[in-house]
Amino acid sequence: MKLIAANEHATRAIGSNVIELENDADPRSLSLEGVDRVELSFPKFTDGRAFSQAFLLRRRLGFKGEIRATGDVLIDQLVQMQRSGFDAAVLREDQNAEHAQRQFDRYQSFYQGDTVATVPHFIAGAAA
Repeated sequence: MKLIAANEHATRAIGSNVIELENDADPRSLSLEGVDRVELSFPKFTDGRAFSQAFLLRRRLGFKGEIRATGDVLIDQLVQMQRSGFDAAVLREDQNAEHAQRQFDRYQSFYQGDTVATVPHFIAGAAA
């Protein structure tokens, strides 16, 4: 997952190939033709609706572009974001990128399937 410092991210998306989606919007109502990036907002770290939006975009709608988390993004959410379909995250200003990277090093594999590896670990291991 690409980690972006808060000061390296423009507050408003620029260009017609980027869509900013509020966390109460239904991604199924979007036209994704020509869209390269969808930015999903976490207004509060306790509001997880963007996880569902990312899953819908990636798995149900087959979106292949970048899905970026913005807003109140904490490092302890990053692994779940990646598993839900996010490619990039803009870290909240007080979050440390080095500490964030350690989250991915700490959790390298999972028993359950997700949007990235849809086959559960116990089935993938049996096929090998």
